[in-house]
Amino acid sequence: MNDHADLTSSSSLAAVAPLLRLAVIGAGPAGLALALQAARLLPEAAVTVFDARPADRDVSGDPRTLALSLGSVQFLSQLGLWSGIEATGKVAPIHEVHVSQQQPTVLWPGRSQPRVNITSREQGVARLGAVLSYGTLVAPMQAAWEAAVAAHPGRLSMRFGTPVKGLKPVDGGVEIDADIADVFDLAVVAEGGVFADQPSLQWPEGLSRDYEQTAWVGQVLLEPSTPAGVAYERFTPSGPAALLPLPDGQVTADGPSGRRAALVWCVQRSDDPVQALDPAQRLALLNTIFPEKVGRIRQVSPLKAFPLGLNAHRRLVSDGVVARIGNAAQTLHPVAGQGLNLGLRDVHALLDALRETLPSLGAVSALDRHTLIQRALGKFERRRQPDRLALIAGTDFLARSFTYSAPVLATLRGLGLGLMQMATPARNGLARLMMFGHR
Repeated sequence: MNDHADLTSSSSLAAVAPLLRLAVIGAGPAGLALALQAARLLPEAAVTVFDARPADRDVSGDPRTLALSLGSVQFLSQLGLWSGIEATGKVAPIHEVHVSQQQPTVLWPGRSQPRVNITSREQGVARLGAVLSYGTLVAPMQAAWEAAVAAHPGRLSMRFGTPVKGLKPVDGGVEIDADIADVFDLAVVAEGGVFADQPSLQWPEGLSRDYEQTAWVGQVLLEPSTPAGVAYERFTPSGPAALLPLPDGQVTADGPSGRRAALVWCVQRSDDPVQALDPAQRLALLNTIFPEKVGRIRQVSPLKAFPLGLNAHRRLVSDGVVARIGNAAQTLHPVAGQGLNLGLRDVHALLDALRETLPSLGAVSALDRHTLIQRALGKFERRRQPDRLALIAGTDFLARSFTYSAPVLATLRGLGLGLMQMATPARNGLARLMMFGHR
């Protein structure tokens, strides 16, 4: 069944007096996913999406790379979007994840150095996840929302080109200042941006940490014989480096076409081995980093640098009327590639909590209605904390471990990889965590 078609044509979503006025601030993947799913699952809700960018700005060419877990792919399938996205030919499946480290593990008894291999075949799934560009994902999501708004103008709306200047709790809801003031029952902030653009959080509001690392991001061209569908995570003395599979193509405008991968190369800012190098030197250095299984890297694209850090709000709900999801709630180090997936799980949990509450809203006073919404948000926050805190702690530990030069850390990390590969239940548990998060 095509849920996108249902969203734009189902009579069950006819305009009704809203029992919930929902504002979504930010039309990135998490914000649009929330709006689209809320329109499907909460027919009593009026949903408005705010974003500073104009609606006619073409986002389809945004090349930023996104890694989706299997759970995120399934979520997009529920929205009726995944088949169309995949049909563009701009999506690469992940069938295997290979994790290893560059430094030798001196105490390891095996013939080869320790590593962890997780495969879709071993897990009994068609894929572990998928890789695509930001534009490939967001453009069809925005088109689906525009179609939904056109089909249900009395219930769904979009205010693009309208930056939100402030949120203020008022009696019975939250006032949103976006050129004109408007009151909603609930505002969900899904507009996070990148670490460099975010203000630092001070405890108890939240936790901020500058890792003093830089992520160099681009694409590489691999040998035709390099296995397809493999994501590589490589721990190096400077920081983690990753290769994520991409569809075949060029990495430079005038270069050859072939097997590609997205590159995320994290290094210490104080001892950056990448910045001063020319493309040929970067290519030579890259070919010393990754395991033999990758094969020779033939070409590297121009790279962009991004500062890395952690920003994590302690609470997901404020004033009982404002919730945070995605990067607005937590901005993580890319070592696990789980930031967007965490945000989409935020969406799922928030809507579950609201659906459990909404049946009671029609027959209560405005004051009790506000209380029920607060109760729903409390459920959302309690349910999300274990998953988000586990991932925040894990990525923070991995990111910070590279700031310590003690050789024992590399040995311990290598032993941990080897033991994980040998212990099938532990490896399967890690795979489930990567695909679906903490449950």
